[in-house]
Amino acid sequence: MKWICIAHFLLLIRLIAADHRRIPTTLDGPFLPVTRRFDPSLRRGSDDLPLDHPRLRKNVSSNFPEQIALAISTPSSMWVSWVTGDAQIGQNVTALDPSSIASEVWYGKESEKYTSVRRGFSTVYSQLYPFEGLLNYTSGIVHHVKIDGLEPETRYYYRCGDSSISALSKEHVFKTLPVPSKSSYPHRIAIVGDLGLTSNSTTTVDHMVKNDPSLILMLGDLTYANQYRTTGGKGASCFSCAFPDAPIRETYQPRWDGWGRFMEPLTSRVPMMVIEGNHEIEPQVSGITFKSYLTRFAVPSAESGSNSSFYYSFNAGGVHFLMLGAYVDYNATGAQYAWLKEDLSKVDRSVTPWLVAAWHPPWYNSYASHYQEFECMRQEMEHLLYEHRVDVVFSGHVHAYERMNRVYNYTLDPCGPVYITVGDGGNIEKVDVDHADDPGKCPSAGDNIPEIGGVCRLNYSSGPAEGKFCWNTQPEWSAFRESSFGHGTLEVTNSTHALWTWHRNQDMYKDDIHGDQIYIVRQPRACSPTAKVASVSILS
Repeated sequence: MKWICIAHFLLLIRLIAADHRRIPTTLDGPFLPVTRRFDPSLRRGSDDLPLDHPRLRKNVSSNFPEQIALAISTPSSMWVSWVTGDAQIGQNVTALDPSSIASEVWYGKESEKYTSVRRGFSTVYSQLYPFEGLLNYTSGIVHHVKIDGLEPETRYYYRCGDSSISALSKEHVFKTLPVPSKSSYPHRIAIVGDLGLTSNSTTTVDHMVKNDPSLILMLGDLTYANQYRTTGGKGASCFSCAFPDAPIRETYQPRWDGWGRFMEPLTSRVPMMVIEGNHEIEPQVSGITFKSYLTRFAVPSAESGSNSSFYYSFNAGGVHFLMLGAYVDYNATGAQYAWLKEDLSKVDRSVTPWLVAAWHPPWYNSYASHYQEFECMRQEMEHLLYEHRVDVVFSGHVHAYERMNRVYNYTLDPCGPVYITVGDGGNIEKVDVDHADDPGKCPSAGDNIPEIGGVCRLNYSSGPAEGKFCWNTQPEWSAFRESSFGHGTLEVTNSTHALWTWHRNQDMYKDDIHGDQIYIVRQPRACSPTAKVASVSILS
């Protein structure tokens, strides 16, 4: 009898341990709101790396490629981008001639055996300011080449540059993604926003490399070059505070070149899909904006029927990705809305069961920073995403982490998307720590005005925020939030299950430790576009 009791006790211990290790699913929700309080030590490391840092400085001669980056074009083609030549900064700058050097990519399935070559186009851009004392900039030559005829899930070796002057890069290698299919998915998708170039950014990138992604979603606010005067020097966490007399929101463009070098070890072998953030606006002469972003990155806008690099879509295995622009017209009468409606109507969920959307500023956000900043965009577009049963939405902008319960129109809904904010890449502006529901932290109606777009403030009609702009407690739609730097990974298992993991930087050297982890579960029968579902409130 004694041994039977001991055996039962040991079995109970094992069952408790197994239950503790069980990863929750969205079917277990909606979850009661949880806040993990901020560790003040994590604000260290938010100073920018200098441009002479080994990971940022230029290590090739003028004609050789640097800042090499991949991006998906179609399931059978890939963009390869790079920069040659020396950028210039000063009062008087002269643009380089893009035709002075060729744009070639040599590639094949075996190392040093290149069976194909493709040629593309090149360009330069300038950042010009009509103000005394501000320095102008003109870029190196930016090259974009599309290589095609690629086979799925195949390793390719390539070199880029100009073979006529023996100025090809060293050999790089990448693996193509699976074809669109309900039974094939990317190995692991890394998602990160608001990265910057700090020591924290370095940890984030090293952590991403360790997690071995096959695709990267970069959610805007890449370099924070606009935290500097044109003369360089030291950047600031708050530009307007540090430089109140600046005649325009300046930018120190060499930070872009440093960022391209910083990212090259990863982006030369893993495709990175970008979307613009507010720090990419970068106004200059004649009202020109987004010049660096638009020139440096190749995105599949034309391939997806979009007439703008600010929004596009692409497929990776059984996932259809929507990359939306928050800093261009998103109104129902505009081109982006019309394109989105058309794109969604063409999605075949029997081929790409998963529908994932991404843009820079979150619609659902309980932090004081950027609180309700993009209500106008939500009110214009949310119903489209809900009607077409978008599964997950990723955003940045807020420098912290937050995962929402499934929600639609601020109401818990089992068929609404799972909204996730992961704008905690590690930038110079530091991590956000204040919540809008904290005493005295609710922003005023005049705060959080978007750089582009209107203001559509909302007072809640029910719940603890009834008749108010801010909630009194963590909102019911906010499942989990924590102020720490990090990034996330999405591993799609099959047509109904995907594992979401948030990796905090402080856990990089700890095995099997995560900041947040959950299986996102699709319910295609219960949540088909025509299904009628009942909303659920955990506060009712």
